[in-house]
Amino acid sequence: MPAPERIPPGSVAPADSGLLTVLAKGQLAVRGRVREASNAVLYCGIEYDGVSASCVYKPVAGERPLWDFPDGTLAQREVAAYEISEATGWRLVPPTVLRDGPYGEGMCQLWIEAASEDGDAADGGLLALVEDEEPADGWKAIAFAEVGEGRTALLVHADDERLRRLAVLDAVINNADRKGGHLLPTADGKLYGIDHGVTFNTQDKLRTLLWGWAGEPLTAEAAQVLARLASDLAPGRPLATRMAELITPAELEALRGRVAALRVTGRHPEPSGEWPAIPWPPV
Repeated sequence: MPAPERIPPGSVAPADSGLLTVLAKGQLAVRGRVREASNAVLYCGIEYDGVSASCVYKPVAGERPLWDFPDGTLAQREVAAYEISEATGWRLVPPTVLRDGPYGEGMCQLWIEAASEDGDAADGGLLALVEDEEPADGWKAIAFAEVGEGRTALLVHADDERLRRLAVLDAVINNADRKGGHLLPTADGKLYGIDHGVTFNTQDKLRTLLWGWAGEPLTAEAAQVLARLASDLAPGRPLATRMAELITPAELEALRGRVAALRVTGRHPEPSGEWPAIPWPPV
């Protein structure tokens, strides 16, 4: 029997329907666990019809209860974030499906191998701490952070088009946990965001490191994407029907409301002051 064709991590276009079939129907083999995660995150190999890949499997049974999200819904929210990402055309979330696995139903997502610019930083050089009052050209200020011995430094992120798109996506899906470790730049210049379990809440929960554009006008591209999303999320449209399978009716209405609000203001959102604006730990 010939060896299965191997899919290098992150090398396949996220919209590839064949890859989604592999993720949805392939045989999962658990190889390890990502122990830094707060919920069960299993690193797996997957094989289907002569094609193999690496993926992450997050079983619903391994989710820890949260006070502000319904129990057993994080996997569905991860898939919902992928659906919205695909609808934008930006493809910022790795291919993600909901399926049964060795430990029951869960989220299955293509494993993305991050490539850092300096060979060390997990975020690929997209974040930095600087001992200046203002960010240098090409960088956006996030906040001042304590770095020990009574010293502070300015936390900044790159003024990068990929990050700016991700900031818009996070505002749309109401991402409550955009940490630096959730940014995965790849060797071919793409950027993916991962870990979208705490999204789509009906209340404003936006908590992110990507505040550098807060209050600034949205790009023309973002305005076009939001207009298309508004149309695609109208009742009866395929995307709206799919989202109704993954989040509650109230959450779907809140999603439509966030898209509408962004279109009205035409600006990146600012921290509400009613919720911690930056996740902890930030990276």
